[in-house]
Amino acid sequence: MTHLIHTADWQIGRQYGQFDTDDAAMLAEARYDVVARIAALAAERHADAVLVAGDVFDTQAVSDRTIRRLFDALSAFTGPWVMIAGNHDAALADSVWSRARQLGCIGPNVHIPLQPGVVDLPTLNLAVLAAPLTQRHTYDDTTAVFDTLETAPGRLRVGLAHGSITGRLPDSVDSANPIAVDRASRSRLDYLALGDWHGCLQIDARTWYAGTPEPDRFRANASGSVLDVTLSGPGAEPAVAILPVGRYRWALWDESLQLSSDAESLAHRLQEIDAEDVLRLEVAGQLPLEAWDALQDAVARAMARSRALLLDTDGLSLAPDAEDLLTLGASGYVSEVAAQLQTLQDDPAQAAVARQALRLLVQFQRERTAAP
Repeated sequence: MTHLIHTADWQIGRQYGQFDTDDAAMLAEARYDVVARIAALAAERHADAVLVAGDVFDTQAVSDRTIRRLFDALSAFTGPWVMIAGNHDAALADSVWSRARQLGCIGPNVHIPLQPGVVDLPTLNLAVLAAPLTQRHTYDDTTAVFDTLETAPGRLRVGLAHGSITGRLPDSVDSANPIAVDRASRSRLDYLALGDWHGCLQIDARTWYAGTPEPDRFRANASGSVLDVTLSGPGAEPAVAILPVGRYRWALWDESLQLSSDAESLAHRLQEIDAEDVLRLEVAGQLPLEAWDALQDAVARAMARSRALLLDTDGLSLAPDAEDLLTLGASGYVSEVAAQLQTLQDDPAQAAVARQALRLLVQFQRERTAAP
């Protein structure tokens, strides 16, 4: 019986430009932390080997320190690691992999094939058929070579590749780096370990995407795990278990608010946000000023508790009534302008500008009335 950990898409060195500097730094650091957790998990579960299906690094231009930190993070598991290049870290003539070799930081238990071929691990009765990408995009199936690769009789044949299973991914993706949907059966594979799709996804009984182990997108695609794969023998169907390892929970909330009660309900949900949450909140609809004020306060509190919270209110209109305007001290021309802006919020061509202008007007009036 052979026991493997399948992971992929670590994207070490990824930058998070949409977030504040402190949040971006913590999200980047989490990618190193999850690799260390994977190594510890592999040791704890007595895995025979860890397979990493590409995109170990997010870019070829990571620093030498980043490369060293990545390989240091593997130290808890002393068994074999087999990792391949993906589209982000393709095995070019001059690549992050050649730099890693020059730095001397690749341990003797880490196998990094830079060309398609077989990594034979006879003590495990395991042959890993590897298809590293040697360029960022190819329109040929790099796993086709598996059909002709010979392995020792009785060896477990496990494929390791990075690309898109033709016609089977949930959303439209780049058509580059295609992989035949029947590759496992065609190449007599006991298991096909894939990377590129960032969510955990089963294609068939022998073909799986592990997904990125630390979530990095707001898309709900079941990321944040590794796969525990048990192979009882050549030809036997693998047993696959999904093991959560990610730290942060990424979520997208798309909210349509029309009543004050809608805003109150959202504010109540925001109370559940904590330090492990990375939330993008998109709010559309229309609210009176009092409800908008209460919602802004709830969002500010959630921002303080969360790892990161991105707020998009471009689709939200304000609806100040006569009492609101009176409270703001808006009368005469200012009141007329507020009414015009409120009407323009319903005009698709001018809505964005009108919403922003009305919010600025409200802010100006509040500062004006608050001034001594």
